[in-house]
Amino acid sequence: MKKIPKKHQPRGFEILHEDLDVIVGNKAPGVLTVAAKWDRENTIHNLLNLYVRKGNPRSNKCVYVVHRLDQATTGVLIFAKTQQVQQFLKDDWKSTIKTYYAIVHGKMPKKSGTISSYLEEDENYVVHSSKDSDKGKLAITEYEVLKETEKFSLLKINLLTGKKNQIRVHLAGEGHPIVGDPKYGKASTNFKELRLHSASLEFTHPHNKKRITIKAPVPNYFRTLIDYEY
Repeated sequence: MKKIPKKHQPRGFEILHEDLDVIVGNKAPGVLTVAAKWDRENTIHNLLNLYVRKGNPRSNKCVYVVHRLDQATTGVLIFAKTQQVQQFLKDDWKSTIKTYYAIVHGKMPKKSGTISSYLEEDENYVVHSSKDSDKGKLAITEYEVLKETEKFSLLKINLLTGKKNQIRVHLAGEGHPIVGDPKYGKASTNFKELRLHSASLEFTHPHNKKRITIKAPVPNYFRTLIDYEY
C-alpha cells in the first residue's frame, strides 16, 4: 500500500496498513480506543470514523471495533471496515497471535512461564484476579524474560486470552508490576508512561485468508529503561 501522508493520519494513530477490509495502526499513549464516560470524542474509533468519511458530513462510512488497548498502552490496534469483517476477525481471534513487550519492576523468579487466573471487574473499574472459577473469566498470559537490569526486566508476552487489564493485573499479581502503572503497581513521578506495548498482531486476512503480521515500533521511553533490539 502507499504510505499515507502524515497530514491525513488520525492524531494519535499512525496507520501501518490499510486495505478494503481493515485499518491497522500504532496507537499512541494516552488516547482512548473507544468512548468512555469521561471522553466520548477523543477516541481512535471516532477519529477513524472521521478519517474514512474524508470530511463528508453526510457519509455513513464507519469502522468497527475488533479489540481494544488500555488508554496508556501503545501499539498495534486493528479495526474492521465492515460488520462482516469485524465478525470474521472476532470469530478467528483465538488464532490471532498477540505479542506484547512489557517492562516490569524487579526480576522474575521464573524466566518463562504461564500465568492463569479468573478476572473480574468491580464497580470502580478495577480488575481483580482470583483462582475461583466462579469469580470472573479465565485469563491466560504467557511470558518470556528477554533482558534484565539491576531494577527492571523486559518481557515478551503472548496474550492467549484478551481480558481487560489482563497483562497488568497478572504481572502485578506476581509481585512484578509494569513500570508506570499506578493502578495496579507503584505510583511514581519518575515513570509517567506505562511500559506496555502491543508489538505485533498476526491474523488471518478476511479476504484472501492468508496470514498477515503487522508490527509497531516501541516508543522511545522503552529504550531509556532497557536497551534492546525491539
